[in-house]
Amino acid sequence: MDEKKVREVARLARLELSDEEVERFAADLESILEAFKELDNVDTDGLEPSFHPVKIEDVFREDTPEKPLSQEEALSNSPNTEDGFFKGPRIV
Repeated sequence: MDEKKVREVARLARLELSDEEVERFAADLESILEAFKELDNVDTDGLEPSFHPVKIEDVFREDTPEKPLSQEEALSNSPNTEDGFFKGPRIV
């Protein structure tokens, strides 16, 4: 990773870096890229791609129709009701 690329990435990220920071980040990014190159040596033949570490399963219950709440039941736990409706703060 050369300093020119570090400056370009910093520009795209709208970061102002000193010359010392550019040198340090160039070395850091080079070591990170070297670590990723080791992944090229891993044998992945016969493995399926994994996009999530845990199998995702449907956890929803069956949607069965039930008797709806009456207006009185729906409003029973609300401290702010008026004329059979929920009452909220005035917006306008």
